Amino acid sequence: MGTLSRFLGLDHDGGIEIGKLRYHDLPVKLDLTKLLRKHIAILSMSGGGKSYSASVIIEGLLERPPEKGRVGVIVVDVHGEYSSLAEKGGEADYSGHVSIIRGHELRIGVPNMNAHQFKEFLSEITEVQVRELQRVLDELRREMHSGKGPFGLDEVIEKIEQNGELHKQLQQALLGWLFDLRSLGIFENVDNPNWESAVEPGEAVIVDLSDIVSLRKKQMLIAYMARRLFNARKNHRVPPFVLCLEEAHQFCPEGTAISKGIIETIAREGRKFYASLILISQRPVRLSTTVLSQANTNIILRVTNPYDLDHIKQSSECITSEVAEMISSLPVGEALIVGEAVNYPIFVKIRKRRSHESTHGISLEDAARDFERRNNRAKEDAKAFM
Repeated sequence: MGTLSRFLGLDHDGGIEIGKLRYHDLPVKLDLTKLLRKHIAILSMSGGGKSYSASVIIEGLLERPPEKGRVGVIVVDVHGEYSSLAEKGGEADYSGHVSIIRGHELRIGVPNMNAHQFKEFLSEITEVQVRELQRVLDELRREMHSGKGPFGLDEVIEKIEQNGELHKQLQQALLGWLFDLRSLGIFENVDNPNWESAVEPGEAVIVDLSDIVSLRKKQMLIAYMARRLFNARKNHRVPPFVLCLEEAHQFCPEGTAISKGIIETIAREGRKFYASLILISQRPVRLSTTVLSQANTNIILRVTNPYDLDHIKQSSECITSEVAEMISSLPVGEALIVGEAVNYPIFVKIRKRRSHESTHGISLEDAARDFERRNNRAKEDAKAFM
Protein backbone atom coordinates (compact mmCIF):
# COMPACT_ATOMS: atom_id res chain seq x y z
CA MET A 1 0.00 0.00 0.00
CA GLY A 2 2.88 2.36 0.82
CA THR A 3 4.32 2.01 -2.68
CA LEU A 4 0.93 2.64 -4.30
CA SER A 5 0.34 5.64 -2.04
CA ARG A 6 3.68 7.21 -2.98
CA PHE A 7 3.17 6.40 -6.66
CA LEU A 8 -0.18 8.23 -6.70
CA GLY A 9 1.07 11.09 -4.51
CA LEU A 10 -1.18 10.30 -1.53
CA ASP A 11 1.37 9.59 1.19
CA HIS A 12 1.29 12.94 2.97
CA ASP A 13 1.65 13.21 6.73
CA GLY A 14 -0.72 15.94 7.81
CA GLY A 15 -2.51 16.01 4.45
CA ILE A 16 -6.22 16.69 4.01
CA GLU A 17 -8.12 13.40 4.15
CA ILE A 18 -10.71 13.27 1.36
CA GLY A 19 -11.73 9.62 1.52
CA LYS A 20 -10.45 6.27 0.30
CA LEU A 21 -9.16 5.09 -3.04
CA ARG A 22 -11.85 3.30 -5.03
CA TYR A 23 -11.62 -0.51 -4.58
CA HIS A 24 -8.83 -0.09 -1.99
CA ASP A 25 -8.74 0.53 1.74
CA LEU A 26 -6.17 3.26 1.11
CA PRO A 27 -6.73 6.72 2.67
CA VAL A 28 -6.50 9.59 0.22
CA LYS A 29 -4.61 12.36 2.03
CA LEU A 30 -3.68 15.30 -0.15
CA ASP A 31 -0.88 17.77 0.43
CA LEU A 32 -2.27 21.17 1.51
CA THR A 33 -0.05 23.21 -0.82
CA LYS A 34 -0.65 21.07 -3.89
CA LEU A 35 -4.38 20.94 -3.20
CA LEU A 36 -5.02 24.63 -2.54
CA ARG A 37 -2.17 26.77 -3.83
CA LYS A 38 -3.52 26.75 -7.39
CA HIS A 39 -7.23 26.48 -6.54
CA ILE A 40 -9.80 23.66 -6.67
CA ALA A 41 -12.94 23.13 -8.73
CA ILE A 42 -15.59 20.79 -7.30
CA LEU A 43 -17.99 19.96 -10.12
CA SER A 44 -21.13 17.84 -10.08
CA MET A 45 -24.74 17.75 -11.13
CA SER A 46 -27.33 18.70 -8.51
CA GLY A 47 -27.40 16.07 -5.78
CA GLY A 48 -24.08 14.56 -6.82
CA GLY A 49 -22.35 15.38 -3.54
CA LYS A 50 -20.33 18.51 -4.31
CA SER A 51 -21.36 20.45 -1.18
CA TYR A 52 -20.80 17.34 0.93
CA SER A 53 -17.30 16.96 -0.55
CA ALA A 54 -16.55 20.62 0.10
CA SER A 55 -17.67 20.18 3.73
CA VAL A 56 -15.25 17.23 4.09
CA ILE A 57 -12.38 19.46 2.89
CA ILE A 58 -13.43 22.25 5.25
CA GLU A 59 -13.48 19.78 8.16
CA GLY A 60 -9.94 18.75 7.25
CA LEU A 61 -8.83 22.38 7.29
CA LEU A 62 -10.46 22.99 10.69
CA GLU A 63 -8.80 19.89 12.18
CA ARG A 64 -5.25 20.96 11.38
CA PRO A 65 -3.00 21.70 14.37
CA PRO A 66 -1.01 24.98 14.37
CA GLU A 67 2.30 23.18 13.81
CA LYS A 68 0.99 21.75 10.50
CA GLY A 69 -0.02 25.18 9.18
CA ARG A 70 -3.57 26.52 9.30
CA VAL A 71 -5.52 28.77 6.95
CA GLY A 72 -8.63 30.89 7.37
CA VAL A 73 -11.76 29.63 5.61
CA ILE A 74 -14.57 31.76 4.16
CA VAL A 75 -17.58 29.94 2.71
CA VAL A 76 -20.06 31.73 0.46
CA ASP A 77 -23.16 29.65 1.22
CA VAL A 78 -25.98 30.40 -1.22
CA HIS A 79 -28.54 27.92 0.12
CA GLY A 80 -27.67 27.64 3.83
CA GLU A 81 -26.09 24.19 3.39
CA TYR A 82 -22.97 24.78 5.47
CA SER A 83 -24.48 26.21 8.66
CA SER A 84 -24.55 22.68 10.11
CA LEU A 85 -20.75 22.89 10.46
CA ALA A 86 -21.44 25.19 13.41
CA GLU A 87 -23.86 22.74 15.05
CA LYS A 88 -23.10 20.19 17.73
CA GLY A 89 -24.20 16.60 17.45
CA GLY A 90 -21.87 15.03 14.92
CA GLU A 91 -18.90 12.75 15.37
CA ALA A 92 -16.72 15.85 15.77
CA ASP A 93 -17.63 19.27 17.17
CA TYR A 94 -16.42 22.22 15.07
CA SER A 95 -18.89 24.72 16.55
CA GLY A 96 -16.16 26.59 18.45
CA HIS A 97 -14.29 27.22 15.21
CA VAL A 98 -17.16 28.20 12.92
CA SER A 99 -19.08 31.48 12.88
CA ILE A 100 -22.09 32.33 10.72
CA ILE A 101 -22.90 35.72 9.20
CA ARG A 102 -26.38 36.03 7.73
CA GLY A 103 -26.83 37.87 4.47
CA HIS A 104 -29.09 40.54 5.95
CA GLU A 105 -26.33 41.43 8.44
CA LEU A 106 -23.68 42.17 5.79
CA ARG A 107 -22.79 45.82 5.25
CA ILE A 108 -20.36 47.68 2.99
CA GLY A 109 -18.47 50.52 4.68
CA VAL A 110 -18.64 53.52 2.33
CA PRO A 111 -15.39 55.13 3.64
CA ASN A 112 -13.50 52.01 2.46
CA MET A 113 -14.62 52.50 -1.14
CA ASN A 114 -13.32 54.70 -3.93
CA ALA A 115 -15.25 55.92 -6.94
CA HIS A 116 -13.88 53.21 -9.24
CA GLN A 117 -15.24 50.55 -6.87
CA PHE A 118 -18.62 52.26 -7.09
CA LYS A 119 -18.28 52.02 -10.87
CA GLU A 120 -18.02 48.23 -10.52
CA PHE A 121 -21.50 48.34 -8.99
CA LEU A 122 -22.80 50.88 -11.51
CA SER A 123 -21.38 49.98 -14.91
CA GLU A 124 -23.36 52.75 -16.67
CA ILE A 125 -21.74 55.54 -14.65
CA THR A 126 -19.46 57.75 -16.80
CA GLU A 127 -15.82 58.65 -16.16
CA VAL A 128 -16.84 62.29 -15.55
CA GLN A 129 -19.31 61.13 -12.89
CA VAL A 130 -16.63 58.89 -11.36
CA ARG A 131 -14.27 61.85 -11.15
CA GLU A 132 -16.81 64.06 -9.41
CA LEU A 133 -17.81 61.27 -7.03
CA GLN A 134 -14.16 60.74 -6.09
CA ARG A 135 -13.82 64.44 -5.21
CA VAL A 136 -16.81 64.16 -2.86
CA LEU A 137 -15.42 60.98 -1.27
CA ASP A 138 -12.02 62.62 -0.77
CA GLU A 139 -13.63 65.63 0.92
CA LEU A 140 -15.69 63.44 3.26
CA ARG A 141 -12.63 61.34 4.05
CA ARG A 142 -10.67 64.46 5.02
CA GLU A 143 -13.52 65.49 7.31
CA MET A 144 -13.59 61.99 8.80
CA HIS A 145 -9.85 62.10 9.58
CA SER A 146 -10.23 65.53 11.16
CA GLY A 147 -12.64 64.07 13.72
CA LYS A 148 -16.08 64.17 12.11
CA GLY A 149 -16.39 60.36 12.04
CA PRO A 150 -17.19 57.82 9.33
CA PHE A 151 -19.76 58.61 6.65
CA GLY A 152 -22.37 56.70 4.69
CA LEU A 153 -24.29 57.19 1.45
CA ASP A 154 -26.58 59.77 3.05
CA GLU A 155 -23.60 62.05 3.63
CA VAL A 156 -22.33 61.48 0.09
CA ILE A 157 -25.77 62.34 -1.31
CA GLU A 158 -26.01 65.45 0.88
CA LYS A 159 -22.61 66.71 -0.30
CA ILE A 160 -23.59 66.32 -3.94
CA GLU A 161 -26.95 68.03 -3.37
CA GLN A 162 -25.18 70.99 -1.71
CA ASN A 163 -22.58 71.34 -4.46
CA GLY A 164 -23.69 74.38 -6.46
CA GLU A 165 -20.77 74.10 -8.89
CA LEU A 166 -21.86 70.78 -10.37
CA HIS A 167 -23.62 70.81 -13.73
CA LYS A 168 -27.31 70.13 -13.01
CA GLN A 169 -27.55 67.16 -15.36
CA LEU A 170 -24.38 65.59 -13.91
CA GLN A 171 -25.63 66.21 -10.38
CA GLN A 172 -29.00 64.57 -11.05
CA ALA A 173 -27.39 61.56 -12.72
CA LEU A 174 -25.04 61.00 -9.78
CA LEU A 175 -27.86 61.35 -7.28
CA GLY A 176 -29.94 58.87 -9.25
CA TRP A 177 -27.16 56.25 -9.10
CA LEU A 178 -26.61 56.82 -5.38
CA PHE A 179 -30.34 56.68 -4.53
CA ASP A 180 -30.44 53.35 -6.38
CA LEU A 181 -27.56 51.99 -4.28
CA ARG A 182 -29.06 53.30 -1.04
CA SER A 183 -32.32 51.47 -1.76
CA LEU A 184 -30.43 48.15 -1.52
CA GLY A 185 -29.86 48.68 2.21
CA ILE A 186 -26.33 47.25 2.21
CA PHE A 187 -24.25 50.42 2.61
CA GLU A 188 -23.30 51.83 6.03
CA ASN A 189 -20.63 53.95 7.73
CA VAL A 190 -18.54 50.87 8.58
CA ASP A 191 -18.13 47.30 7.37
CA ASN A 192 -20.05 44.48 8.97
CA PRO A 193 -18.23 42.29 9.66
CA ASN A 194 -14.74 43.76 9.84
CA TRP A 195 -13.18 41.33 7.38
CA GLU A 196 -9.64 41.87 8.63
CA SER A 197 -10.56 40.62 12.10
CA ALA A 198 -13.16 38.04 11.01
CA VAL A 199 -10.68 35.72 9.28
CA GLU A 200 -8.46 33.69 11.62
CA PRO A 201 -6.18 30.66 11.12
CA GLY A 202 -8.02 27.39 11.72
CA GLU A 203 -11.41 29.16 11.81
CA ALA A 204 -14.26 29.23 9.28
CA VAL A 205 -16.70 32.03 8.49
CA ILE A 206 -19.92 30.93 6.81
CA VAL A 207 -21.50 33.76 4.79
CA ASP A 208 -25.10 32.55 4.57
CA LEU A 209 -26.80 34.30 1.64
CA SER A 210 -29.94 32.14 1.73
CA ASP A 211 -32.02 35.08 2.98
CA ILE A 212 -31.07 37.31 -0.01
CA VAL A 213 -33.08 36.90 -3.23
CA SER A 214 -31.47 39.58 -5.42
CA LEU A 215 -28.54 38.20 -7.44
CA ARG A 216 -27.27 41.75 -7.96
CA LYS A 217 -27.12 42.35 -4.21
CA LYS A 218 -25.35 39.01 -3.62
CA GLN A 219 -22.77 39.80 -6.30
CA MET A 220 -22.11 43.26 -4.82
CA LEU A 221 -21.57 41.88 -1.32
CA ILE A 222 -19.27 39.09 -2.51
CA ALA A 223 -17.32 41.40 -4.83
CA TYR A 224 -16.67 43.80 -1.97
CA MET A 225 -15.81 41.02 0.51
CA ALA A 226 -13.45 39.27 -1.91
CA ARG A 227 -11.64 42.51 -2.76
CA ARG A 228 -11.24 43.47 0.91
CA LEU A 229 -9.89 40.04 1.77
CA PHE A 230 -7.51 39.88 -1.19
CA ASN A 231 -6.10 43.36 -0.54
CA ALA A 232 -5.72 42.55 3.17
CA ARG A 233 -3.91 39.31 2.30
CA LYS A 234 -1.52 41.13 -0.06
CA ASN A 235 -0.66 43.44 2.85
CA HIS A 236 -0.37 40.52 5.34
CA ARG A 237 -3.27 41.77 7.46
CA VAL A 238 -5.12 38.44 7.26
CA PRO A 239 -3.73 34.87 7.24
CA PRO A 240 -3.52 32.74 4.10
CA PHE A 241 -7.14 31.94 3.30
CA VAL A 242 -9.44 29.72 1.27
CA LEU A 243 -12.54 31.29 -0.28
CA CYS A 244 -15.17 28.61 -1.02
CA LEU A 245 -17.69 29.78 -3.60
CA GLU A 246 -20.85 27.69 -3.67
CA GLU A 247 -22.77 28.11 -6.95
CA ALA A 248 -19.62 29.71 -8.37
CA HIS A 249 -21.28 30.22 -11.76
CA GLN A 250 -23.51 32.86 -10.12
CA PHE A 251 -20.50 34.97 -9.12
CA CYS A 252 -18.06 34.36 -11.98
CA PRO A 253 -20.09 33.29 -15.01
CA GLU A 254 -18.90 33.12 -18.60
CA GLY A 255 -20.96 36.27 -19.15
CA THR A 256 -20.96 39.51 -17.14
CA ALA A 257 -21.29 39.81 -13.35
CA ILE A 258 -20.39 42.46 -10.79
CA SER A 259 -18.23 40.00 -8.84
CA LYS A 260 -16.54 38.38 -11.84
CA GLY A 261 -13.55 40.73 -12.08
CA ILE A 262 -12.18 40.26 -8.55
CA ILE A 263 -12.74 36.49 -8.59
CA GLU A 264 -10.82 36.20 -11.87
CA THR A 265 -8.07 38.34 -10.31
CA ILE A 266 -7.81 35.99 -7.32
CA ALA A 267 -7.83 33.01 -9.71
CA ARG A 268 -4.90 34.48 -11.67
CA GLU A 269 -2.86 36.06 -8.87
CA GLY A 270 -4.01 34.42 -5.63
CA ARG A 271 -1.30 31.72 -5.57
CA LYS A 272 1.39 34.42 -5.20
CA PHE A 273 -0.28 35.65 -2.01
CA TYR A 274 -1.66 32.35 -0.62
CA ALA A 275 -5.26 33.30 -1.37
CA SER A 276 -7.02 30.18 -2.67
CA LEU A 277 -10.37 29.45 -4.27
CA ILE A 278 -12.63 26.42 -4.03
CA LEU A 279 -15.09 26.77 -6.90
CA ILE A 280 -18.23 24.67 -6.44
CA SER A 281 -20.65 24.43 -9.34
CA GLN A 282 -23.35 22.23 -10.83
CA ARG A 283 -23.08 24.01 -14.19
CA PRO A 284 -19.42 24.10 -15.29
CA VAL A 285 -20.48 25.24 -18.77
CA ARG A 286 -21.74 28.50 -17.23
CA LEU A 287 -18.57 29.06 -15.20
CA SER A 288 -15.93 31.51 -16.44
CA THR A 289 -13.38 29.65 -18.57
CA THR A 290 -10.68 31.94 -17.17
CA VAL A 291 -11.49 30.94 -13.60
CA LEU A 292 -12.01 27.24 -14.32
CA SER A 293 -8.71 27.00 -16.21
CA GLN A 294 -6.87 28.37 -13.16
CA ALA A 295 -8.23 25.59 -10.92
CA ASN A 296 -5.34 23.13 -11.18
CA THR A 297 -7.11 20.41 -9.17
CA ASN A 298 -10.56 19.19 -10.18
CA ILE A 299 -12.77 17.05 -7.94
CA ILE A 300 -15.44 15.81 -10.30
CA LEU A 301 -18.47 13.91 -9.07
CA ARG A 302 -21.31 12.66 -11.23
CA VAL A 303 -21.99 14.89 -14.26
CA THR A 304 -24.39 13.75 -16.99
CA ASN A 305 -25.07 16.92 -18.99
CA PRO A 306 -23.11 16.55 -22.27
CA TYR A 307 -22.41 20.28 -22.48
CA ASP A 308 -20.96 20.31 -18.96
CA LEU A 309 -18.89 17.19 -19.69
CA ASP A 310 -17.52 18.76 -22.86
CA HIS A 311 -16.64 21.94 -20.94
CA ILE A 312 -14.80 19.88 -18.30
CA LYS A 313 -12.89 17.99 -21.02
CA GLN A 314 -11.77 21.28 -22.56
CA SER A 315 -10.52 22.57 -19.19
CA SER A 316 -8.40 19.47 -18.41
CA GLU A 317 -6.25 17.50 -20.83
CA CYS A 318 -6.48 14.48 -18.46
CA ILE A 319 -10.20 14.08 -19.14
CA THR A 320 -10.55 11.81 -22.17
CA SER A 321 -13.82 10.64 -23.71
CA GLU A 322 -13.47 7.35 -21.80
CA VAL A 323 -12.96 9.16 -18.48
CA ALA A 324 -15.90 11.48 -19.24
CA GLU A 325 -18.10 8.43 -19.75
CA MET A 326 -16.99 7.08 -16.35
CA ILE A 327 -17.83 10.44 -14.75
CA SER A 328 -21.40 10.26 -16.07
CA SER A 329 -21.93 6.88 -14.37
CA LEU A 330 -20.31 7.64 -10.99
CA PRO A 331 -22.44 6.74 -7.95
CA VAL A 332 -23.26 9.52 -5.49
CA GLY A 333 -20.34 10.09 -3.12
CA GLU A 334 -17.60 8.99 -5.51
CA ALA A 335 -15.34 11.41 -7.34
CA LEU A 336 -12.55 11.66 -9.86
CA ILE A 337 -9.62 13.74 -8.60
CA VAL A 338 -7.34 15.03 -11.31
CA GLY A 339 -4.64 17.69 -11.48
CA GLU A 340 -1.95 19.23 -9.30
CA ALA A 341 -2.89 17.47 -6.03
CA VAL A 342 -2.30 13.93 -7.35
CA ASN A 343 0.34 12.31 -9.54
CA TYR A 344 -2.29 10.50 -11.62
CA PRO A 345 -6.10 10.75 -11.92
CA ILE A 346 -7.76 8.70 -9.17
CA PHE A 347 -11.29 7.68 -8.26
CA VAL A 348 -12.13 8.27 -4.60
CA LYS A 349 -15.01 7.34 -2.31
CA ILE A 350 -15.56 10.53 -0.30
CA ARG A 351 -15.36 9.87 3.44
CA LYS A 352 -18.29 10.38 5.80
CA ARG A 353 -18.68 13.82 7.29
CA ARG A 354 -17.68 14.16 10.94
CA SER A 355 -19.82 17.23 11.54
CA HIS A 356 -23.59 17.35 11.98
CA GLU A 357 -25.11 16.76 8.56
CA SER A 358 -27.05 19.55 6.92
CA THR A 359 -30.86 19.29 6.86
CA HIS A 360 -30.48 19.62 3.08
CA GLY A 361 -29.05 16.11 3.17
CA ILE A 362 -31.94 14.41 4.97
CA SER A 363 -34.73 12.55 3.18
CA LEU A 364 -37.96 14.20 2.02
CA GLU A 365 -39.88 12.09 4.55
CA ASP A 366 -37.68 13.30 7.43
CA ALA A 367 -37.98 16.92 6.28
CA ALA A 368 -41.79 16.63 6.13
CA ARG A 369 -41.97 15.02 9.58
CA ASP A 370 -39.63 17.65 11.03
CA PHE A 371 -41.81 20.46 9.66
CA GLU A 372 -44.99 18.97 11.16
CA ARG A 373 -43.34 18.44 14.54
CA ARG A 374 -42.17 22.04 14.68
CA ASN A 375 -45.50 23.35 13.39
CA ASN A 376 -47.50 21.36 15.98
CA ARG A 377 -45.15 22.49 18.74
CA ALA A 378 -45.63 26.13 17.70
CA LYS A 379 -49.43 25.72 17.76
CA GLU A 380 -49.31 24.13 21.21
CA ASP A 381 -47.08 26.94 22.51
CA ALA A 382 -49.52 29.53 21.09
CA LYS A 383 -52.49 27.80 22.79
CA ALA A 384 -50.63 27.66 26.10
CA PHE A 385 -49.83 31.36 25.82
CA MET A 386 -53.52 32.22 25.19
